[in-house]
Amino acid sequence: MSGSIEEVAALAGVSTATVSRALRGLPNVAESTRIRVVEAAAQLLYVASPQASRLASGRTGTVGVVVPYVTRWFFAQIISGTEAVLRAAGLDLLLYNLGDDAGRARFFDAVPLRKRVDAVLVLCLPLTPMEIEVLQALNVPVVVVGAAVPGFAGVRIDDVAGATVAVRHLINLGHRRIGLISGGATGEGSADREPMRFTAPTDRRRGYRQALRSAGIPLDPGLEAAGHFTVRGGEQAMAELLSAQAPPTAVFAESDEMAMGALRTLRRAGLRVPDDMSVVGFDGHDMAELFDLTTIVQPVVRQGAIAAQLLLSLLRHEHPASTGASGDDGGGGSTAWDMGGSVDDDAAGESVSADTRVDPAVPISIVVPTRMHVRGTTCPPRGWGDDVSPSVSHLARPVPPDVPVM
Repeated sequence: MSGSIEEVAALAGVSTATVSRALRGLPNVAESTRIRVVEAAAQLLYVASPQASRLASGRTGTVGVVVPYVTRWFFAQIISGTEAVLRAAGLDLLLYNLGDDAGRARFFDAVPLRKRVDAVLVLCLPLTPMEIEVLQALNVPVVVVGAAVPGFAGVRIDDVAGATVAVRHLINLGHRRIGLISGGATGEGSADREPMRFTAPTDRRRGYRQALRSAGIPLDPGLEAAGHFTVRGGEQAMAELLSAQAPPTAVFAESDEMAMGALRTLRRAGLRVPDDMSVVGFDGHDMAELFDLTTIVQPVVRQGAIAAQLLLSLLRHEHPASTGASGDDGGGGSTAWDMGGSVDDDAAGESVSADTRVDPAVPISIVVPTRMHVRGTTCPPRGWGDDVSPSVSHLARPVPPDVPVM
């Protein structure tokens, strides 16, 4: 049976306060005294209580994670990457699932995080001014994944660039009528409004439209349908596009799950993919390989890991230095990081170097690279390495498999 802190103090001939300071590695303890305390603790098999240590340090040892929908694949992957890094650092994770508009309002009204966490990770929420004030009032580090929020550090991808590459690939295959299955509208009055007001649907739609405009292809609102980031939504959106007077010959879905739903509708309609319809998704979902789906791959688990490392650096009052900056997104003060060149999601444990102090006036924004994985089953790499079709000869050559997107 282990001894108590009082017994360790008696054996070492010091006070219990000195025992606490010595075992926690705090200053103002003579080295000879520290050694004596450590030896006494080992002899008595004494183990300091984590709760007591946290109380003494003023830390909770917990990071709060605010997630819109805990059951969705994307958020579960982010949490997985975050939890692995925090666990290795000896920190616990406290999860808050918002679920809908009402849950979001309750959370920011009650602020259950207050005095319960040392830092906060927010997933993909474009925070309102009131919500920003609420989180700032906690006086703890805050990192946002998947959205750029003024005043807070962030980790995200370039959704506009990723969507542009996907649509450009379809254009380079000769398609002129390219449909969009979006995550949903952001306007309050729209029936297709996404409740959490994510920015990804807007940014990916912007990339889609930019690619069409650059190719001289007129925008057709009738070729856009909302799928709300679900398989079922993708099915319905694809059915809507097929019912158009002039259906598309190719479709870009803003998520792989919506693309999977679209493939199901196409199969039921007796249409062949890619012979009758090319399909490109977005995310690099675990099931994308099973569907042989061409997709824009974003390293989801790794974004969670990088965000957790960033939180740890902020807790240590450090400013992470880039381990290989690979560009700037033009947002001012942001950095695109190439974390070792690979974007596989098994890199959750990668560390982020830190060597300078935090400048609160310059929030850190890390832009993580994505890549395009072309699979011939849903979107053939036709023309890769050869001359582009005459109808699109003014465009860049088709994008080869696994091309990085910055």
